[in-house]
Amino acid sequence: MVSNPTPQRQLRTHRPERPAPRVLNTAEHHAWLVRHLTDRDRWLCRMLFEHHVLTSTQIIDIAFPGRRAANLRLRDLYQWGVVHRFQPHRDHGSHPMHYVLDTAGAVALAREAGIDPKELGYSREREIGRAFSLQLAHTVGCNSLFTSLIRRARQPGATGNLTAWWSATRCGRHWGDIVTPDGYGRWHEGNREIEWFVEFDFGTEQLSRLAGKLARYERLADTTGITTPVLVWMPSAAREANARKALAEALRALSQPARVPVATSSGETALDPLDMAAARWRRVDEPGTADRVALPGLHALWPDLRTLAPTTPRPSSSAPSGHHPELAPPLPSAPPGSGSRRR
Repeated sequence: MVSNPTPQRQLRTHRPERPAPRVLNTAEHHAWLVRHLTDRDRWLCRMLFEHHVLTSTQIIDIAFPGRRAANLRLRDLYQWGVVHRFQPHRDHGSHPMHYVLDTAGAVALAREAGIDPKELGYSREREIGRAFSLQLAHTVGCNSLFTSLIRRARQPGATGNLTAWWSATRCGRHWGDIVTPDGYGRWHEGNREIEWFVEFDFGTEQLSRLAGKLARYERLADTTGITTPVLVWMPSAAREANARKALAEALRALSQPARVPVATSSGETALDPLDMAAARWRRVDEPGTADRVALPGLHALWPDLRTLAPTTPRPSSSAPSGHHPELAPPLPSAPPGSGSRRR
């Protein structure tokens, strides 16, 4: 008879735990990361720094061949303090894991750029606090419009490529004194490129306010001399129908409506609500019976719109194979003008 049995808890295998934050902030840990972070890891850190929050599904779309490979690597990056993760509450089912940049990842970016981490403008409290932000669903949804394009470009036989993706924050730095789009993108296919601004309407903004932005886009076009389509995404077909009336009225009130090409879509237009490349876009000043076009066909909506010269992809040591370096924007140490909008 065993009189002094070994407690069951002592028989359990060791459960690895994430090192304490004070360990992750040491010089020794950052030096250790130098030989463990891959080019893809550093590129992902830049993407998180620029776009704030990416879900595990979005990260798979832009950087990994499959879910298992992504989960294994993201677990490592989380345990190393490079990224932080959280999972928002959902009444039914579960949300995918959400990722933000953590301290070790921010320090790696700053050192790579040759600046003090304080100059990066990174705040761990702010990034982790996004889990409670009322703008979280808006940010993640808008990001999905662009990650869907990268996913499409990575498919075998794909002929198009997303060559630029700017966040609202970056748009605000360039044009915030006039208007701040929810995003800016550029798509390259064949012998042409098309660029656009995104207004991601989540159904919470008054339509009069949304329509009022067209006057600011007209002013931006006059200031820059560049006419850029504005693509407005809405959550439902009913919301889109009402918004189209308000947008059409605001467009007619402009002195130069041709300077603000506007097209709309809704989450009910295509099988995938956030597949931006699907045939879902319709000009505001066209009847509701007009055909919708895919993203590469935007030039057909406005035949007089000047398209861009195609971008010649440049090699980038920080971008995974097949990705354009402009998707990972320059950090604050970049020379002036290196992040300017190319024409």
